[in-house]
Order: sequence, then C-alpha cells, then structure tokens
Amino acid sequence: MNKRARILVVVCALCAAGVAGGQGMILDMVANKVIGKYQSASCEQLWQQKGEPKSQEEQRAVQFLRDDPQARTAFINKVAGPIVNKMFECGMIP
Repeated sequence: MNKRARILVVVCALCAAGVAGGQGMILDMVANKVIGKYQSASCEQLWQQKGEPKSQEEQRAVQFLRDDPQARTAFINKVAGPIVNKMFECGMIP
C-alpha cells in the first residue's frame, strides 16, 4: 500500500471513530504529509503512480471524503495548490 493510501486510511479511520473535535488537526496533518509526498516525488514516480489502481483502503478514504463535504473542502483547500503546481511541472496537466 502506498503512503497516500495509508494517510487517507488513517484520516478515514480516525474521523469515523468519532474524533470530530480533532478532525481539523488530523486533516491538516494528513494534508501536510500528502503535500510532502508530492513535493519529494520525482515526475517519473508520479507518472507511475498515476497508472496504478487504487487500493481498497484508498477507495474507502476517498469515499469518506465524498461523504463528508466539510472534511473534503478542508483537505482539498490545503493540498490543491502544491499538488497542482507539481502536476503542472511534470506535464500531467496542460
């Protein structure tokens, strides 16, 4: 399982367990790890990961973010800029 999937699974599990009060801190921590992963990854690594199927855990984490609009908004607001910039640098988006 890749790091991104593990991070998203942790967020999903903790939030599902009722860690509502600390959800913001957890999402920030996970977002920072995801940002770090993208910033430290080479373009080649990102291209390889793009073609890989999502693990079961990653699919559940994504479903959690789909089901919780506030968590999704907070997560995307934090990671969008750095990830899109890296994808642009790597030619993954026009």
